[in-house]
Amino acid sequence: MPLLVKEEGGFKYVDEGQGQILMLLHGLFGALSNWEAVVNYYSKQFRVIIPMLPIYEMPIKEAGLQGLREFTEQFVAMKKLDNMIIMGNSLGGHVGILYTLANPEKVTKLVLTGSSGLFENTMGGSYPRRGSYDYIHERVAYTFYDPKVASKELVDEVFETTRSIPKCMRIVAIAKSAQRNNLALELQGIKVPTLLVWGLNDTITPPMVGHEFNRLIPHSELKFIDKCCHAPMMEHPQKFNQMVSEFLMRKN
Repeated sequence: MPLLVKEEGGFKYVDEGQGQILMLLHGLFGALSNWEAVVNYYSKQFRVIIPMLPIYEMPIKEAGLQGLREFTEQFVAMKKLDNMIIMGNSLGGHVGILYTLANPEKVTKLVLTGSSGLFENTMGGSYPRRGSYDYIHERVAYTFYDPKVASKELVDEVFETTRSIPKCMRIVAIAKSAQRNNLALELQGIKVPTLLVWGLNDTITPPMVGHEFNRLIPHSELKFIDKCCHAPMMEHPQKFNQMVSEFLMRKN
């Protein structure tokens, strides 16, 4: 069932269920369909919120990690959110780390999957190449262990995004900001329990990146999913939700 996007105070977001806040932060090409299985599963126990990060609309001078962290802070303030669990995939994990470091009193647990912040392979030399549907299909499929997960709808959405020069400029600016923003020295500042869920076959943030996050973040634990690449919540939603659920229900 498609997720309902609400609008308030200049923000677009999904808000489903009741209970403790579980805030999901999406990646650079973060279609809402990426999170459907997570929302459907957790909205029975939590209030699941997905702020739509303004990746394609930010003023070009603000298009970067700091701007996305500040946007997240403004959204949290507008919605008066507190006592949050933050879950982030890829770029969303990076934003979640920065938010948690700057607002530790707001976050009780952190879940990172395929997060940037230490090392990542880019999607190609001329990324994002405009006008070539086959190229975009190849790069989207590259983020999954099973290329069939790259549905036509998902590829179409990314292709339409990359046809816009202004959107491409922002994507490149944010991707470069993420690559420059290495968090190796800051990660020890995360004091909340942290779960790392990694695809064993991740080509964007390889397994060694998961191990390095695990080494650098105190109170963190690392779980791998086999035959899985950069988006475990899409490729193996049942395994992903089970791992995360066990972590969230733990009293620590």
